[in-house]
Amino acid sequence: MVLCFLSRTMHLARYSSRLLGRQLCSASANKPVLTLFTKKPCPLCDEAKEVLEPYKRRFILREVDITLPENSAWYDKYKYDIPVFHLNGKFLMKHRVDIQKFEDQLSKLELHNDGNH
Repeated sequence: MVLCFLSRTMHLARYSSRLLGRQLCSASANKPVLTLFTKKPCPLCDEAKEVLEPYKRRFILREVDITLPENSAWYDKYKYDIPVFHLNGKFLMKHRVDIQKFEDQLSKLELHNDGNH
């Protein structure tokens, strides 16, 4: 009897977590993706992330370590320029955060996404 209950509970928990995962994914799917090309250590990257902290709920941050072998093309391109940022796959800025440019582009993407719903 207890095993049957536990089995059903585990099944329900798995189903609930999948459902929650799907809901979270669909909610975050509408957020723009900000890609940060970085390496360790990178004090300017750390500083840039601090500057972007107040905006973190409005985008998904994806970090790409350019020193990893699978990212060698990005290393060749950006080794002297990090931090480099792409917004939804398009170059946005490098070296330091241009908060006005970031805010303008982020707002445009948000308006575009809101118009598609």
